[in-house]
Amino acid sequence: MTFESPEPVTELPDLPADRFNDRELSWLAFNSRVLDLAKDSRRIPLLERANFLAIFVNNLDEFYMVRVAGLKRRIEANVATRSSSGLLPRELHDAILTQTRALMKDVYRLWKDDIRPALAANGIELVSWGKLTEGEKRRMSELFDNEIFPILNPLAVDPSHPFPWISGLSLNLAIQMRNPKTNQVRFARVKIPDNVDRFVAIGNDRYLPLEEIIAQYLDRIFTGMQVESHALFRITRNEDLEIEEDDAENLLKALEREIERRKTSSQPVRLEVEKSMEPAMLEQLMNEFHMSDSEVFKLPSPLDLSGLFTLTGLDREQLKYPAFLPKTHPELARVETAKAADIFAALRERDVLLQHPYDSFATSVQRFIEQAADDPNVKAIKQTLYRTSGDSPIVDALIRAARSGKQVLAVVEIKARFDEEANIAWSRKLERAGCHVIWGMVGLKTHCKLALVVRAEEGGLRTYCHIGTGNYNPKTARMYEDFGLLTANKFITEDVARVFNHLSGLSQEENYRRLLVAPQGVREGLLAGINNEIANCQAGLPCGIKFKMNSIVDERLTDALYRASQAGVPVDLWVRGICSVRPGVPGLSDNIRVRSILGRFLEHSRAYWFCNAGRPRVAIGSADCMHRNLDRRVEVLVALSHQRHLAQIEHLFELAFDEGTASWWLNGDQWTQRTADADGNPLLDIQEHLISVFANRRNEVH
Repeated sequence: MTFESPEPVTELPDLPADRFNDRELSWLAFNSRVLDLAKDSRRIPLLERANFLAIFVNNLDEFYMVRVAGLKRRIEANVATRSSSGLLPRELHDAILTQTRALMKDVYRLWKDDIRPALAANGIELVSWGKLTEGEKRRMSELFDNEIFPILNPLAVDPSHPFPWISGLSLNLAIQMRNPKTNQVRFARVKIPDNVDRFVAIGNDRYLPLEEIIAQYLDRIFTGMQVESHALFRITRNEDLEIEEDDAENLLKALEREIERRKTSSQPVRLEVEKSMEPAMLEQLMNEFHMSDSEVFKLPSPLDLSGLFTLTGLDREQLKYPAFLPKTHPELARVETAKAADIFAALRERDVLLQHPYDSFATSVQRFIEQAADDPNVKAIKQTLYRTSGDSPIVDALIRAARSGKQVLAVVEIKARFDEEANIAWSRKLERAGCHVIWGMVGLKTHCKLALVVRAEEGGLRTYCHIGTGNYNPKTARMYEDFGLLTANKFITEDVARVFNHLSGLSQEENYRRLLVAPQGVREGLLAGINNEIANCQAGLPCGIKFKMNSIVDERLTDALYRASQAGVPVDLWVRGICSVRPGVPGLSDNIRVRSILGRFLEHSRAYWFCNAGRPRVAIGSADCMHRNLDRRVEVLVALSHQRHLAQIEHLFELAFDEGTASWWLNGDQWTQRTADADGNPLLDIQEHLISVFANRRNEVH
């Protein structure tokens, strides 16, 4: 996907210094939009709202473990470099803490005044110990004695017992107790087990927090001691990995060592406590964790609302999104036999553009790998694996293929954040089965989503491939919106083969016909496309830019989009998460529109559309407009060529930017949610609309 080098453009105005939204504050704005979903009682079923509340908390945990942790490291190292938004590290840290405090206040207000009462009105109650009947208390006592007490590890602090290591995000009871014989006051900690349900079912959709059961029986844990007070707390630690990658041979061992180090030496970045905690106890925790007042969050009970994920498993269909069953893509359904679709036969006729979860992952991508594994004519399978489920049928298929004598190459990214241990485990499993396993590349993460199949057919070997925007994970494929291209186009498959040679053989290939490949080519290819639109605009030709992505942070691309706007090019940015672009600023970004859509499915796909003087060029792939994607990862974008595929992408953009579609609009640095028109009528939910459209597609030949 290349553009002709345009002629030099007319000189454009200088760009202002304050043109970037801050990356971290923009992320907090994204998580605030997640919270908006939890607030939306008009459009979103109750248990789904509770789920979004849990997602908000889980997202915030990861943000502190990685982004805030990195910010604290810069502060402690006395790094005084301003971010692209102009903020110094300490200024940014203060702003994050202030905004987080306001968001958490909003979260607990929503829980206390809205979601919890609504759940109770529907017979789903999170109760306190005092609300239990005598019979229920007896059952909880038996549960404590038989299933909880045996796995507890109480740890007291005294001269012979130093303050214990507290693992990140674990829930803990801090306990102050007195020895009646010596009158000495001691501190103790009991970790709330994470292998027992956080909210314990007591019958009839009523639940009791596990910590309340444990708190009731502290006298059984600390016999002979007088418990004077107790309160729950949780510490968040730096969980990002720091690996010195000397060479590929040592990468796996280095990662395994770093995972162990992370478990026992990562620094605290946030302390959450129940607001009922005694001041002396809080002071001790702050001293032990070296926390300042601003880093302490005093919250109501129950601490850590990610426990609400428990409730979303309830069999209460009327309180959830309507059931949704993905359909087989029509062009694959046409070649279904009694057993399953013949993917290779379909691809010999035409390329297939998939959009999950509306198009079934199981009957397309998963079937592609499974058919390849079981087909005796297939000679080789090559695949990248960034994140997948532990019981993945795709991993099982690769193992079957290797055991049947096929050449199988799996490029496993063991540095995928928070999936490192799982990826190491099943990559070892692949290796034992006879697969050739490559554990990523030194200095780069392999984030591209590629699968290549080599098959013996009449006339010689033929290759087929899949290029996607999402991971090869059957579970997330039901929740994440993603694109994928299945093709036998030799220009594309030859390009993909070159990428695999680059990954496994360290070739220095940089010339591709239908792909843009990072770190060498994605940014430069997108910049060339933007400059081409500027040149077309100034020549009076049709022009326009439409990007769909998770985040945009890269300054060079952002500046190029500002230049395009200044030249008169209409720019539409569909951004789920972080957006450093400030649209609607006079003289800078008058022609830029930014929309964000969140909902039932996580909008995860990336698509890049250029008008190209009326002959649109469109690419899909794994890369967002972020430094990590463009400079520190192997990413792939593939150019689409079939008119029906270009039309499908263009129609999606038209829907997203239609004023009749529910979305968030960005103006400068302020997001505004729009879910109803001026008369109060609900706007189109694009995801529900696509569920209906895809469900009613007929098996037509295009």
